Amino acid sequence: MEQVLLVMTNLPDVESAQALAHSLVQNKIAACVNLLPGVQSVYRWQGKVEQAHEVTLIIKTTQARYHQVEQAIIVAHPYDLPEVIAMPLTGHAAYLHWVSQETAQEKNA
Repeated sequence: MEQVLLVMTNLPDVESAQALAHSLVQNKIAACVNLLPGVQSVYRWQGKVEQAHEVTLIIKTTQARYHQVEQAIIVAHPYDLPEVIAMPLTGHAAYLHWVSQETAQEKNA
């Protein structure tokens, strides 16, 4: 079975987060995206400590689709340097299989 990944990014508002989530799922490069609004981020940017309200996206995809997910985030993201991190997942085999099937690239007949 394909290695399943959990990819995370943060966006500045619900509207941009929903738009990206829908695009990832509609294009079959993610099986599921969870939106966690109300995240408070504290980070250093260009020498200053910043604070922002953000929406975290938790994206379930596969290793084969990772680069497409990464590019979709970068293209759609309003930040100069969007956070894109990925972690391999282990878990309920049937769920991981579902993620693999939902993101499988269609074979040409």
